[in-house]
Amino acid sequence: MKVCIIAEGCYPYVVGGVSSWIHSIIKLFPNIEFNLIAIITDRSISGKFAYELPGNLTEIHEVYLQDSDWVGKHRIRKNRVRLKKKEAEALRSLIIGEEVDWITVFRMFNRKNVSINNLLMSPEFLKITKDYYTLRFSDITFSDYLWTLRSIYLPLFFALKCVPPKADIYHCVSTGYAGIIGSKALTLYPNARLLVSEHGIYTREREEEIIKAKWVQGIYKSIWIEQFRKMSQCAYYFADLVTALFRQAQSLQIELGCPKEKAIVTPNGIAAERFSGIPRKNPEDPYINVGAILRVTPIKDVKTLINAFYYAHKKQPRLKLWIMGPEDEDPEYAADCHELVRVMNAENIVFTGSIRTADYIGKMDMTILTSISEGQPLTILEGFAVEKPCIATNVGNCRGLICGENDSYGDAGIMVSVMNISEISNAILKLANHPDLAKQMGRNGYRRLMAKYRNVYMEETYRNIYKTLAKMRGVNYPEEPFVPPNN
Repeated sequence: MKVCIIAEGCYPYVVGGVSSWIHSIIKLFPNIEFNLIAIITDRSISGKFAYELPGNLTEIHEVYLQDSDWVGKHRIRKNRVRLKKKEAEALRSLIIGEEVDWITVFRMFNRKNVSINNLLMSPEFLKITKDYYTLRFSDITFSDYLWTLRSIYLPLFFALKCVPPKADIYHCVSTGYAGIIGSKALTLYPNARLLVSEHGIYTREREEEIIKAKWVQGIYKSIWIEQFRKMSQCAYYFADLVTALFRQAQSLQIELGCPKEKAIVTPNGIAAERFSGIPRKNPEDPYINVGAILRVTPIKDVKTLINAFYYAHKKQPRLKLWIMGPEDEDPEYAADCHELVRVMNAENIVFTGSIRTADYIGKMDMTILTSISEGQPLTILEGFAVEKPCIATNVGNCRGLICGENDSYGDAGIMVSVMNISEISNAILKLANHPDLAKQMGRNGYRRLMAKYRNVYMEETYRNIYKTLAKMRGVNYPEEPFVPPNN
């Protein structure tokens, strides 16, 4: 049995929660052969892997959302794309319509002679663009509108041109471009099955990014948001099953168009035993260590964290903040964070860069996460594995992890509001100045982890899902370890 995982902007190039989850899934099922379709921005990071790839991951196919336009071995420069009437209508439905004829769109891009560049410059695309402009956007400059629309559809068209390798199950680790490729695969391999697993709700995350983005202005924001919504609805429609990490996320999926009968909840899990015997805090360490294990990116809101810690440190000088994680995903933002520390003359703030979590997390007194968007963060569970309380913003399933969902284990940390420097600072001081409370919260988190969020539970859930989809596909679920052909 072969499973093709389709992931956007994460594994195996970037270390983070979603990447770690994909890596865990592949390693949890050594009996399954995995392929990976990795969707990345361009060729600049091609082959630059941040993980040692498991032996049962046999192929990686890269899809670039910004690239040269190729058909076969030849780069396309000219020659008009000749669309059939049904293809032109399908293209129109993609751009203007609420009901997209995805089947015809997929089949159009399955044609070997379709050039993205020529399609975007075609009379059909221009006519559809003019009609859409007249219908909704006639108060803005047409030339700006035309080129913006082309920039919106360029990455989508690159995703649509992807030819996925043959597999029994396609497992998309989001909707968006991954969901498009997974859905298209079913037109090439009709007996295959499609599974979509969302860690965050893709449509909502892209909407938040677009609303805050400086590179897209005014009315163009709504065009981008609408297109991302259509892409997610496509994945929900073609999927056999759609998973969410927690109930609230499942409800959002249904609200955004996922059929209720397809939506199931599959919580994250970690291997708690991996954290036994790891380095612990030295009794002679004079500091109260606050650990932020994260990617230094805007979505993690590190600037708010730095400001909040600065004010907490003024009242409790023994505090020390450890910002632990890669800084190469958004170098400009990372540089701004370092500059903020310098300008504020903030003390006891350490940037470690990429780390091995087990080397540091046991030395912390608490963990902290000030994100503006999350799914079900693994870093909170990893802190629970070593009985560390967590301060987290009320996003994603952070409240469920820290406060519990219909259990009696008690609070395992403190919830704070997004971007609220005062609340975050006060929460740090509360745990720092009340060590007995912090220890009790850490124990509560450990009990909740062991009862609900261990890897063995996640493994059993996904084994049942893969078995169900394999049966629907008409293939046997393998019980013996997969052996690559070259072994």
